[in-house]
Amino acid sequence: MVSNVVTVKERATCAEALELIDRHDIRLLPVLSPDQRVIGTVSVFQLGGFFIPRVKEAREMRKVRTSLANLTRALGARVIHAERPEDTEEMFIRVGAMDVRSFWKISQDEGIPASQSIIIVGDRWDIQQRSLQIGVRALVVTGNLPVEEEVVAQAKARGVSVLVSPHDSANTAWIIRTASTIECMTDRKFASVSGDLRLSDLRRKFATANTGAFIVLNDEGKLQGILTRTDFLKPIKTRLVLVDHNELTQAVPGAGEVTITEIIDHHRLGALNTQQPILFLNEPVGSTCTIVADMFRREGLTPSASIAGVMMGGIISDTLHLNSPTSTEKDASILGWLSQIAGVNSSSLADSIFSSGSVILASAPDAVIRSDFKIYEEDSIRFSVSQVEELGFGNFWNHSKKILNALEKVQTDEKLTFAALLVTDINTQNSLLLVKGDADFISRINYPHVEKDEIFDLPGIVSRKKQLIPYLASLLKEMQGGNATPAAAPEALSA
Repeated sequence: MVSNVVTVKERATCAEALELIDRHDIRLLPVLSPDQRVIGTVSVFQLGGFFIPRVKEAREMRKVRTSLANLTRALGARVIHAERPEDTEEMFIRVGAMDVRSFWKISQDEGIPASQSIIIVGDRWDIQQRSLQIGVRALVVTGNLPVEEEVVAQAKARGVSVLVSPHDSANTAWIIRTASTIECMTDRKFASVSGDLRLSDLRRKFATANTGAFIVLNDEGKLQGILTRTDFLKPIKTRLVLVDHNELTQAVPGAGEVTITEIIDHHRLGALNTQQPILFLNEPVGSTCTIVADMFRREGLTPSASIAGVMMGGIISDTLHLNSPTSTEKDASILGWLSQIAGVNSSSLADSIFSSGSVILASAPDAVIRSDFKIYEEDSIRFSVSQVEELGFGNFWNHSKKILNALEKVQTDEKLTFAALLVTDINTQNSLLLVKGDADFISRINYPHVEKDEIFDLPGIVSRKKQLIPYLASLLKEMQGGNATPAAAPEALSA
């Protein structure tokens, strides 16, 4: 989409809209309210229809909806006298070029009242006098011609506004038409979409919609961008580096429709195709932060103390301060290198991280499930595994029913075969596994139940990546193959 959108204000004139369209070579302008909300659109075609109406609609060709202030600004006119200059009203233009005896007859035949008439005239004293006598809304004297004092006095007495235009009568009439505000031609039934919509879905909308453009709105109804049919011809500039994952089911929405240029990860390889060769760093270490920090070190670069501290936090969290079975010597080496740069002792930082508070207490049940949420696909079966780390299981048991309900809702909403949550006790290095979904799959889990059928005790299991996911994958293969032999439980963390 085009994010730097040219817009026009709700009370803008046709002249201002036309100038924007011409200057920026565009066809559509979003119309914004004072609080920056999109209230409609105005196009070059709508403006063209306004300035060139059907010939039989002579009355419409004379009509202008504007204020005298807008009209003065558009003409660059000199104000002799102005009555209610800021009022926006419907007025009709008449050029006083005929004999004074037939001057007002045509207007009467068209049913146009004098109080709504703008009379454009040169220095014809008789037409000026007749206009003042019938009490027109405004008298516009063209060609920068002088206005007699007697005319000015009569205008003030009769409440008639008098302006002096620097243009001739023909151009003055045209410019006054351009002073109309765009309110009457704003299309308030415009097509809009969310910025999160995928291009493939938008193509289908374009195929069935009778519109040349979609206005892109944020959640507050404010303008985010605009997208036309021709924008689909532009090359997509978005480029992604996938960090800490390599499966599209775990990537941001639409990742499969843009260019992926790099992958930096430490998880198992998923099904992913790229359009061209890319840099793919995948190492069997405990944390992606270990890989990123090692990239700094290999290139002879030193991260700032704050960035080094952030990467330390990532390694400590991912490896439970090197106590997880996924931990490697490289994690320990990199953690020591970062500790020197950050000037922070890793044990002290680990204590701060693990005692910083409970995710279960600080978050709603749905947020607990989605705080560290990953979707996997194994032999066309989609499932999710989330993980939270707690100091003991007390907070979990106090909220277990609500968390189980939230887990079931996630499984339904995401259309998963099953959804799982691993609750890990950092102190004891043990976990509880919650599962909602396919009954056949759940029945194959050969760990002891804890109070409820969907909660299992997993002593010594702390790693989702290295211990739990391979086990769940083996259960799925067993289920699909009809294998009656139970899958082997993952190796527990040694003392």
